[in-house]
Amino acid sequence: MKHLFKTFCAACCIAFSLNGVQAQELLSPNGSLAMTFEVQDGGRPVYSLTYKGKTVIKPSALGMTFKDNTNLCDGLHVENVERSSQDETWTPVWGEESAIRSHCNELLVHLKQDRHNRRVDIRFRLFDDGLGFRYEFPMQRELNYFVITDECTQFAMTGDHTAYWIPGDYDTQEYDYTRSRLSEIRRYMDGSITDNLSQTSFSLTGVQTALMLKTDDGLYINLHEAALVNYPCMHLNLDDKNFVFTSWLTPDPNGDKAYMQSPCHTPWRTVIVSDDARDILASRLTLNLNEPCKIADTSWIKPCKYMGVWWEMITGKSDWSYTWDVPNVHLGETDYGKLKPHGRHGATTANVKRYIDYASLHGFDALLVEGWNIGWEDWFGNSKDEVFDFVTPYPDFNVAEIRDYAKQKGIKMIMHHETSASIRNYERCMDDAYRFMKENGYDAVKSGYVGNIIPNGQNHYNQWQVNHYLYAVKKAADYKVMVNAHEAVRPTGLCRTWPNLIGNESARGTEYQAFGGSKPGHTTILPFTRLIGGPMDYTPGIFENDIQKLNPDNHSWVNTTLCNQLSLYVTMYSPLQMAADLPENYDRFLDAFQFIKDVAIDWEKSWYLEAEPMEYVTIARKAKGKDEWYVGGTNGEQPRTSQVDLSFLPAGKYVATIYKDGKNAHYKENPQTYTISSQKVTPKTYLKIWTAAGGGYAVRITKAE
Repeated sequence: MKHLFKTFCAACCIAFSLNGVQAQELLSPNGSLAMTFEVQDGGRPVYSLTYKGKTVIKPSALGMTFKDNTNLCDGLHVENVERSSQDETWTPVWGEESAIRSHCNELLVHLKQDRHNRRVDIRFRLFDDGLGFRYEFPMQRELNYFVITDECTQFAMTGDHTAYWIPGDYDTQEYDYTRSRLSEIRRYMDGSITDNLSQTSFSLTGVQTALMLKTDDGLYINLHEAALVNYPCMHLNLDDKNFVFTSWLTPDPNGDKAYMQSPCHTPWRTVIVSDDARDILASRLTLNLNEPCKIADTSWIKPCKYMGVWWEMITGKSDWSYTWDVPNVHLGETDYGKLKPHGRHGATTANVKRYIDYASLHGFDALLVEGWNIGWEDWFGNSKDEVFDFVTPYPDFNVAEIRDYAKQKGIKMIMHHETSASIRNYERCMDDAYRFMKENGYDAVKSGYVGNIIPNGQNHYNQWQVNHYLYAVKKAADYKVMVNAHEAVRPTGLCRTWPNLIGNESARGTEYQAFGGSKPGHTTILPFTRLIGGPMDYTPGIFENDIQKLNPDNHSWVNTTLCNQLSLYVTMYSPLQMAADLPENYDRFLDAFQFIKDVAIDWEKSWYLEAEPMEYVTIARKAKGKDEWYVGGTNGEQPRTSQVDLSFLPAGKYVATIYKDGKNAHYKENPQTYTISSQKVTPKTYLKIWTAAGGGYAVRITKAE
């Protein structure tokens, strides 16, 4: 790794007088972005941001309020400033490229408030693709142990921008996105809040990050946070008269936001900006603001392509539970051997072996099994503390037999830990659960946090719960276990520091296609929002749209074409990719299934070819260590023709295998029609590929023999 962090005083950081008050200007390395910091009348700290001369963030307030009725919002003066630059190239364990450059200029402002003899530092880092800043509290008697009641960080917009948003919520991100003007958020809020098993709204103009915005003059702006550690998740609350967002932290049961002990710091607040939407997708700012990897030996962390005993339960074809004989379960007391099975249990030894056979036959790495452990009869909605023990299987799930069979077939098993949001129970069981996993050949776990958090009154995104998610990841690393957490707080780049955090859900995933369906353009906005913080276990690959064919009582419809599903393996980046449908559905489309079998899951280089939020995303990637390139084009609700420039290929001759929507394809009317063709291509080739409404395409490129 090349690493350079040096102090400097040059054109990239300039002090000047603004309205009689000294201001500090910080330029990005290429000069396209300029950040200005000043302390205005009354000692109020303010920052602003421009891109190529256009204002991105108007003068916006900074500061904190505390439980002792004091604040760090005014009465401040600059004691000193430090300037430095950073230029490093680091190697991710897995990712969208094999090397990432972090190049920025930094301004560290030391502020003092005389009336309380308190100090706070604000650290700004300006990259060519955006700004990151955070509050830092040096050790001091007057801020020793303290409680934050509000963070007063503002993001003042220049106008009534178009926003791509989901409702602010302390417990879920599992919403479809709404596109509207900022002034229309209030009008559309009620309709955007759809049912969830745990949800807590807080404002008619509150939205979640990562928030995507587009200005009328063509700027793309993304607001988010990075390195969320020991602090509550930040939402944004909009003053829709003045178009100013203010940070809104998830509270604890007392209404407090963060309990701090100096020296300490907040997460980074981030603003990614460009006049080209593709640059938002290419940004690595969120990762670059996180600390380097803390795991010395990462050889056990491996990207994984898997199948699962999952979709049949999601659709209602089978159940997680084993019996209907008892109204409730007591761990260690309920004798399942005396209970009659209801015959709908999915995680049986025989069924799991069938999936193992199929995954092995088609070259997959692993298999996830849900509903294997006792307790699913009354697992949700009862504020039940000891809901699962994570080590006791149902009578029809033979752990040892499945372990040995999977090993014989070359398949790794993925454990499932649904906590039912009972946090104390999971933490006291965690060591035993991880040991049990390793003893039985499980190197990865999918954890879940469905329902209201137990203890009652906590929320999914407050400081206490955020600390739990990281505790689980760190504990897993002790056992060399990879974690894929569902219903957890949305990622903020911590996978750089803890790369065993190999996936998260933390958004509206494929399961909602069986819960009534998602909007056709859903996966064309997620790369601009949810994926800014880290990879998503979206669980793509659904080939059968009509869920009623699996469960006559479920009338849901998967609102994509089959080729749209193929495209997601390239455009929805994750080192953990699932082929989520049932084996029998893949058997009907084995030629299309071939792309899922072939596509890589770890990448050497990525190119962002076309992009427009909620409309379309086209990405090309080179497989790590192989002369194979893949292109995915995911389309939204309007049909279009994609222009694919293959100039990213090295000089030479290649063969492109193209999977694309059929002539009359449509996500609702004709989703399963597609064509597969091959043609010779070179770096000078342009492919024109028509995509249907809710459609897409996938391309595999190899060297010509």
